[in-house]
Amino acid sequence: MFITFEGLDFSGKSTQVGLLADALSRSGAKTLVLRDPGGTAIGERIRAVLLDRELLDMSDFTELFLFSASRSQLVQEIIKPALHAGTIVVCDRFYDSTTAYQGWGRGLSLEAIKSINRVAADGLLPAITYFIDIPVSEIELRMKRQKAGADRMEMSGRAFYERAREGFLQLAKEEPRFEVIDGRMSIEEIRQKVWNRFEREMANQRKGV
Repeated sequence: MFITFEGLDFSGKSTQVGLLADALSRSGAKTLVLRDPGGTAIGERIRAVLLDRELLDMSDFTELFLFSASRSQLVQEIIKPALHAGTIVVCDRFYDSTTAYQGWGRGLSLEAIKSINRVAADGLLPAITYFIDIPVSEIELRMKRQKAGADRMEMSGRAFYERAREGFLQLAKEEPRFEVIDGRMSIEEIRQKVWNRFEREMANQRKGV
């Protein structure tokens, strides 16, 4: 099974990635945790370029193709072989981030992005996509509390994040694989909702739904 987590920065999704992977491993399931962009030697180099604060003049299309190049390498080198070997793959972001950030956020053609996503992912579709949803005002509070220095993507501004959030919510309306979870709940409450959806998906697979 291929499972992805999506969310705006500081939504807490990476924490939930780790919690789900730990629970799966304890249950005896062969589990692999990845991040996008990244996850491969090539992808990690691309990730460093994408987040570099000194590269603020990067064009929106360059950004789009760099994310997609990293994803293509991850799918071919790691994800598809792992799935074929019976591993549950849990990925921190996937192409829905590209649709929300580069499509809705940057204003690039959604149709073009869908085509690029399909090619980069080689037709791979997540079984479950968890969207940990928080308002943009909550992002700003969490950044202040953590005294975090913003990377290049996080420096995009409030309006960008509002558009990206709208994009994620629109995707969730269109795609049954999405599970929208209020990221303002406690870590344990979110963890339980994540696990509940996972168990429902497993039950459906056993029934052949």
